[in-house]
Amino acid sequence: MPENTVTTPLAPMEPENIFDAFTYIKAIQADDIDTAGAVADDIGPEQLCRMLVDVAARVFIPITAEDDHGGEPCTHSFLAVALGRLLLELLCHGVCLAGARNVARTIILFTENILTEDHGDVADVLRQLEAAGMQQAMEAHPAHRTTA
Repeated sequence: MPENTVTTPLAPMEPENIFDAFTYIKAIQADDIDTAGAVADDIGPEQLCRMLVDVAARVFIPITAEDDHGGEPCTHSFLAVALGRLLLELLCHGVCLAGARNVARTIILFTENILTEDHGDVADVLRQLEAAGMQQAMEAHPAHRTTA
């Protein structure tokens, strides 16, 4: 069986990148074109696309790397990991998926189809993902914490 190379944790993103990426994703999910456009204009298309792929890695890899055999790798674990990596590869290099809007839509569809039950509250799951990413980013970058 191939070695599971996805066990190395991803380096945390910067808090402002988490905020901007999820602001864009949630705007696309809500069909708020004005907010999505403002974020894209402020960040720039290439930087926004890189940030969204970074978010996608943090959403797809942990889900596809999970196993349900008490921590022991099994055949379907490696298949799921391969599918997660393939999806990320398509986001990074796929001509039909190029562009921030399409990357955001892919994250939304993954969230809707994989992370929610019966296509539940996608916006709530996106908020949870953002909160988890922000917590990780703030722990890794304590200088970004605001003091009251």
